[in-house]
Amino acid sequence: MQQTAVQSIQSDFKKGIQAGMSIAVGYVPVALTFGLLAKTTGLTLLEAILMSMLVFAGAAQYISLSLIAGGVGIGVIIFNTFIVNIRHFLMSASLNEKMDDAPKRTKSLYAFGITDETFTVIATRSGKSSASFALGVMLVAYGSWVLNTGAGHLIGASLPDFLQAAMSIALYAMFVGLLMPSLRKSIKVLYLALIAGCINSALILTDSMETGWAIIVSTILSAAAVETAILLKRKAGVQ
Repeated sequence: MQQTAVQSIQSDFKKGIQAGMSIAVGYVPVALTFGLLAKTTGLTLLEAILMSMLVFAGAAQYISLSLIAGGVGIGVIIFNTFIVNIRHFLMSASLNEKMDDAPKRTKSLYAFGITDETFTVIATRSGKSSASFALGVMLVAYGSWVLNTGAGHLIGASLPDFLQAAMSIALYAMFVGLLMPSLRKSIKVLYLALIAGCINSALILTDSMETGWAIIVSTILSAAAVETAILLKRKAGVQ
């Protein structure tokens, strides 16, 4: 009986690794670029790898690089990361309903590995998912992200200084690249981005706020404005 249970766990873990391979491959260019930009921003190899190991959140890490480059304080960077990743509360709550019962210690392990991609793979799987399956998915994705971050940093170290300096432009290109898939799914994302961009630009150009706080305020105000507009539109439709 015990042997059967162990075999089942091992089987689910292998299935998780297989399911996570597509994520691991997809992370390669993004993680390489992050490592490269981390080098040009001034992070050491150890700092870049530790950020990927401890944060493991692509969009938040990219935003952190821009804030670090701007000399923003650590408190603002942490708060920005919280705002960007606040959706993980909803994803965790949703995934909890999808998963088999497991000890809280085990849940904390796979909760750390939740990203948009790992959540999608696990949540769209038919039936309940076991902790071993989730850990398999997240382990291979996590490994790819961390290893390729280091590889990207090493590649960046071998580039000429003028090319490293020019790579700062790639940070903004990456933000656009991260935004485009979401734009295809919902026009609301376009409004969010445009409003947030306008508010952020106004705050920065008028020296009303520091860069970090301007990002936080523009993000919150943009979300509030778009959701309010949608709510009013729905009420108008009902009336």
